[in-house]
Parts: sequence; C-alpha cells; structure tokens
Amino acid sequence: MKGALEPPAPAGTAPRPRPSAVTAKDVARATATRRRRSASLKLWAGAVCTLLVVVPVALAQVLPLPGANDQDLSKRRLPPLTDGHLLGTDQLGRDLLSRVLHGGQVSLSIGVLAVVVSGLIGIVAGAAAGYFGRWIDTVVSRLLEAQMSLPLLMMLLLVVALFGPSVTVITCVIAVAQWPEVARLTRSLVLVEREKPYVAAARVLGLRQAAILARHVIPNIVRQASLVVLLLLAQAVLLESALSYLGAGPQRPFATWGRIISDGQDYITTSWWLVTLPGLVIVLLVVGVNLLGDGLRDRTRRRVTEASS
Repeated sequence: MKGALEPPAPAGTAPRPRPSAVTAKDVARATATRRRRSASLKLWAGAVCTLLVVVPVALAQVLPLPGANDQDLSKRRLPPLTDGHLLGTDQLGRDLLSRVLHGGQVSLSIGVLAVVVSGLIGIVAGAAAGYFGRWIDTVVSRLLEAQMSLPLLMMLLLVVALFGPSVTVITCVIAVAQWPEVARLTRSLVLVEREKPYVAAARVLGLRQAAILARHVIPNIVRQASLVVLLLLAQAVLLESALSYLGAGPQRPFATWGRIISDGQDYITTSWWLVTLPGLVIVLLVVGVNLLGDGLRDRTRRRVTEASS
C-alpha cells in the first residue's frame, strides 16, 4: 500500500542504507572536481608543449642536422619542407631548424641558469627578511621596492651596455632582475610558518634561529617558492630573446631565438617562415611553462587545503 512504512529489518542484520541524494552528475559538477580536472589538463598540456620544445633542443647535437652556421647561398630562403629542410632556410642558406634548435640551447641555458640564481637569491633573502624581521626585513623590503620601481628592460639594456653582452653578464642581469618576485613570496610564506607550533617547539629545544630557518622553515616553503621560479623561466627566455632582438644579447657566433627573428624581419613579407616559425617555438615554450606552473600551483593548493581540513 502506498505510503505504508517499510517493515523493520530482521534482528541481527545490518540496516538498509538510504539512497544518497548526491548523484554522479552532482559530483562531476562540483567545484573541487572541476578544479582537479582543470589542474590535470593544465599539467598535461603544459608538459606536452614544453617537451615538444625542450627535447629537440636538448638533442640538437645528435640529430642528423646541418651545422647551424653552414651557409649555402644557392639555397637561400627555401620555404619549409623543401629540399630536405623541414623549416626551410634563411637568407644565407642556413638550415632554419638547426639554427632554432642550437639557438634554443643558448636561450634555455641562459634562462635556466638565471632562474636558478634568482631563486636562490630570492629564497635566502626573503626567508631571512620574513623570519628575523627588524633591520634585515627593512633592508630587503627597501631593495625590493627600489628595484621593482625601475623599468625592467631599460635597466637590463643599461647594465649590458656597461659590462658587455656576454652570456655570463646576461645571465646575472636577468637573475638580479627576477629575484624580487621570489623574495616577496618567500617572505610572506615564512611570516606564516614562523608562527606555527613546530617553530616554537624548536626554540624551546634550544635550536639556533639560523638552524630553525634552514632545517625546518625553508623546507616547508621551498615547494611553493619553486613554482614561482618555474614560472619565471618563461619570463627569462622572453627577456633574453628581447635583448638578442635588440642586439644586446650574446654575440655571434651564438645563434639565439631573438637574433634569428631580428635577422629575418627584413624578409617577413616574402619569407614569412624566417620570423613566424622561431616565434611559434618561443610561444609554445612560454605557454607550456605557464600551463605547467599553473597546474602544479593548483595541485599544491588543493593538497594544502585538504591537509588543513
């Protein structure tokens, strides 16, 4: 009979579970599920785009390619997929694919070294400012404000003009230009960490302040700080390419992405591939690194939220 109560379960048996009001569609539409899928999609897309550039660049020395500086004036400005040249040739008959891959080794080397140095400087300075405070925090904060108030590209051009456009100088200049972003994040993270109970317990046990900072605080924030360092890799590559495009990058015989684009800009109306294809390689790398960093950051935030809850 409709509306009648269900008979009670026999003695000794488990009660019948009630059907949940939350369906599979509701779970799929949940904000946490969508964020998890978005983070996974960013990770996969970023990893694919980054590897499509990094792997061929890393293997440029072993791939069966002509020399990056080998000239053949009879094969000037050949379009892509012509006469065995996958990306065509430039205005001097040099294989464009070989120049892009070998130029990527220089650009990526400068970018990686720059972000490593800037990451170390930023983490050390930001951690010291956030943990010790007082005059250390004041000095670091004033340095951050002073440097971030200067136009970045103009400052880079000035330093390169003073000390010369060598690989070492450009790497150091980009590293010094990028450390404020790492230092600001590290300082804010350390300000939160130093108020937690494990830091107070370490002080009660008699550990020195520097030991607490190096052994306990920095290991807990280095993962989040390293995500910013990863995102700075794309900016470092763009800065190096901009300097090379303006003629302030590593000088010849180094082939860099910025110089390849600068050399081919006079032929953009007749030989579009000289500028478009190297530019697409830069775009692919920058987009891939940014997507990879965003995906890792979203996943780290989700883990931190789940752990705190």
